[in-house]
Amino acid sequence: MRDARPLNKAKASRKPAAPFQRRLIVMLKIPILGRVKTRLARQVGAVAATAFYRHTSAAVLGRLARDRRWETSLAVTPDRGVCNGVWPRSIKRQAQGGGDLGARMQRIMAHPSPGPVIIIGTDIPAVRACHIAAAFRLLGSVRAVLGPARDGGYWLVGMRRCPRVERPFQNVRWSSEHALADTLAKLQPPHVALTSVLGDVDNAHDLSLTNGLHGRRTLPIAIPAADATCKTSTVDEWLCGTRTAGRPQRV
Repeated sequence: MRDARPLNKAKASRKPAAPFQRRLIVMLKIPILGRVKTRLARQVGAVAATAFYRHTSAAVLGRLARDRRWETSLAVTPDRGVCNGVWPRSIKRQAQGGGDLGARMQRIMAHPSPGPVIIIGTDIPAVRACHIAAAFRLLGSVRAVLGPARDGGYWLVGMRRCPRVERPFQNVRWSSEHALADTLAKLQPPHVALTSVLGDVDNAHDLSLTNGLHGRRTLPIAIPAADATCKTSTVDEWLCGTRTAGRPQRV
């Protein structure tokens, strides 16, 4: 009978690598009167603007944070608000840090943990879990995904972060109709995709279009037709103004 061979401890103790974790980061501010939705507040008043921000934040987190297909965490500004009790304590938090919006998003994307990351804000009342799931699916075949907003900006940005982290946020004209185009111009090949077009809320007209789309607890039954599906648009279709559904366009 052959003697038993010595056990290779290194080989026996080796564990399979953990799968990449999908991460959804929700960027938000402490809902202090006069400090949130300031452009909206100039038209509807600070009380109404702050109430909108609080209610839609609660609705967005209520719809997305419980989904087990990704891990949801908050990126809070100002930094001292990380421990604020206005949001569920079960959701992980991190400070956004200093700098403009681009610097803060780049800091989130540079987080050392592996896996795809999607960043959204909280002023998109129509966002649903299917929109986030569709964006993560796109990241299985492209390096970056953007969710165009109707005003020329974008409500979602996601990156696969492998083999490298893209750096598309420098010198972007934030809060303008050029934000999406500026960011697309910085993304490197092989490809990027656009997901659903949704509307953010920056003024009284935007707010009037969201009747029933935000609230403390429930998602509305009726959703405007433009937001009711989770389709994608190609980069070319967006830039040409057609915004129709189609496969992701490599650029």
